[in-house]
Amino acid sequence: MTATVVIVFTIVYLGMILGGLPFLQLDRTGVALLGAIALVASGDVSFAEAGRSVHAPTLILLFAFMVLSAQLRLSGFYTYVTRRLAALPLAPPRLLGALILVVGALSAVFSNDIICLAMAPVLVDACVRRRLDPVPYLLALACAANVGSALTLIGNPQNMLIGESLGLSFSGYLREAAVPVLLGLAVTWALIVLQVRGRWDCPAALLTAEAGLERRGEDADFNRWQTTKGLTVAAVLVVVFLAAPWPRELAALAGAGLLLLSRRLHSRRMLGLVDWELLVLFVGLFVVNRAFAQTGLPAEAVRALADAGLHLEQPGTLFVTAFVLGNIVSNVPAVMLLLPLATHPMAGTLLALVSTLSGNLLIVGSIANIIVVDAAERRGLRIDWRRHARVGVPVTIATLAIAGAYLWLRLAST
Repeated sequence: MTATVVIVFTIVYLGMILGGLPFLQLDRTGVALLGAIALVASGDVSFAEAGRSVHAPTLILLFAFMVLSAQLRLSGFYTYVTRRLAALPLAPPRLLGALILVVGALSAVFSNDIICLAMAPVLVDACVRRRLDPVPYLLALACAANVGSALTLIGNPQNMLIGESLGLSFSGYLREAAVPVLLGLAVTWALIVLQVRGRWDCPAALLTAEAGLERRGEDADFNRWQTTKGLTVAAVLVVVFLAAPWPRELAALAGAGLLLLSRRLHSRRMLGLVDWELLVLFVGLFVVNRAFAQTGLPAEAVRALADAGLHLEQPGTLFVTAFVLGNIVSNVPAVMLLLPLATHPMAGTLLALVSTLSGNLLIVGSIANIIVVDAAERRGLRIDWRRHARVGVPVTIATLAIAGAYLWLRLAST
């Protein structure tokens, strides 16, 4: 039994590293699902054990906020915000700052991936119309979405997992994350402005005819009522999370249910925007990780490292481990592996901040980065890994340094 589980676990996390398996049409989700199927089919994990492995509150919360983000996307809210931002009579650096602030705020509540998916194409067209180079603004969109999502326990999937698994206080985490995230957004703006060096003009190759920048059928028309409904539900949920003792996942599910009761937006369209692949990825990894943990090998490895003087549960070591592992297997699998080590009172905050801020390092570090790069490619604008890294690497180093310094001060004061 142990041998089979170890083999499956190794193959699954090899897939997490590579983004799939060689010679097979499988992505990370497919690999995780196949690993869970293999364990159940082989009898190493029973159906009952597989069901107990899945952390339902995390999946419910994640699903509910996917529905909420789908509501706002279909209502045209994200497109409306992007166009209003682009139309502001601001100098390019100030426009960049406004974009970072708005995207950071939205990403703290709604799915940063959907925000990037909805805003990136509109942002490219709006920049070209203003004869501005879209690249700095696109990179700001991706970086701000990642940094801003670290502000709350609902900003991204790994934060939801951490918050639900460790039972973190929504308001308590918000207070801890506010300083590093706000400073992180400010340093993101400063680093991009310094890199641009005043060269804000759009390259001649991107200055296309106005007709080529007409809507391409992928932007939803703005609907004030549907937007108001979505924002009202979001505001009520945030108040509930801050002030009420109710389970977050049940409150969010009730909000999603209210949004599905619509006379204009068909549930098929709403549910079609739910990232079912991400939910399946969570399920597969829950099963594989639980089976591996039950072999006792992870606990033995942690004890062996502790005997050698390397205590993974200590904040400093956990900080470095989360950064390295997150950039090897991606943030959600890394968090799942490291959650058993989150025994320190500040471990939840540390994991949430580090796993999220690390996502800016390289294009593959987060889905938000990939979405923005793909959207630019579809508009004829190529952002390769070098161009992204020139912004992503310093932003990651600076924001992690800020988070590390803040956490160190907090630990020193306790």
